[in-house]
Amino acid sequence: MTPVFVLSLAFILFSIGLLGVLFRKNFIVILMSLELMLNSANLAIVGASEMFGGKGVQGHFLVLMILIIAAVEVAIGLAIAIHMARVAGTVEVDSLSELPK
Repeated sequence: MTPVFVLSLAFILFSIGLLGVLFRKNFIVILMSLELMLNSANLAIVGASEMFGGKGVQGHFLVLMILIIAAVEVAIGLAIAIHMARVAGTVEVDSLSELPK
């Protein structure tokens, strides 16, 4: 695969994730769209690393750090979703203005 194809695919995946974040109302779907955006950024970093970096692995280490951040984001997001489901009975973002204590 050429680096231009990889970067184009990353842009398309990022756009799909952005549309999911902006227009979906379910919190779980929003989290999945954020994950798609992070993974497309990882794809773009690896593609750019291959295009501009030669044989170095600097981009791969950055991708590893982003994957760790994504795992933490999922853990915190799912904890918030569980709390939303217990308190309000729904995970729809529009139905909640704030979470009670």
